Amino acid sequence: MNQEEGIIGKAVGTMIRRTVKSRLRNLYWSPPTTDLEPPIIFYVNHHGWLDGYLMFQALTKLDIRFLDWIEEFDAFPLFSKVGGMRFAKGDLIGRAKTVRTTIKKMRGENYSLVLFPEGILHQPPILLPFGRSLEVVAKKVTGLKLVPVAIYYELSMHERPEAWVGFGEPHHFESMTHCENILRQQLESLRASVGNQDSFEVLTKGTPSVNERMSMKRFRKQ
Repeated sequence: MNQEEGIIGKAVGTMIRRTVKSRLRNLYWSPPTTDLEPPIIFYVNHHGWLDGYLMFQALTKLDIRFLDWIEEFDAFPLFSKVGGMRFAKGDLIGRAKTVRTTIKKMRGENYSLVLFPEGILHQPPILLPFGRSLEVVAKKVTGLKLVPVAIYYELSMHERPEAWVGFGEPHHFESMTHCENILRQQLESLRASVGNQDSFEVLTKGTPSVNERMSMKRFRKQ
């Protein structure tokens, strides 16, 4: 798998990994319990600025080559070297071209797709109604599976927030309502599980809190 194209792609990938490490205390995940064979749409809630970076971390760990539609692509077009595709707001012709290119790559080049079907970044905890793009791609790619992925952030016990990524079971497309309900259940299940750290693995070790990094307790006399 070559998600990071050339020197520029490797530099962008390094930037993503460094950002996650510096912004979070830890990134946890519950990886898929079954083998995943492309093409797949990983459809994800969109409650955090780091969502795309966290999916990059997870899918590169799984060695899955993927595409990712980015509304703010023009601000940093180098994301094209790690699977990013332009999906600019208001550019209907450009968006249609991206959808067609995505379908072609998923059909013939073994790509998967990371999709934030709510369409915009917004505050938790609700899910917004899904756009039609998920349905369009799902109906155009033969043999495609869908995998719901929930992302949850929490800032309470440490200096930096912690994040959790939870993968649901693969399923076939039935309807938009069906997908919305599955992702909602996946997100609720993830939130309910975060208190049990034994349910998760550390995907990325981040930056410890100041009391963990610089504790003076070791200098106390015994």
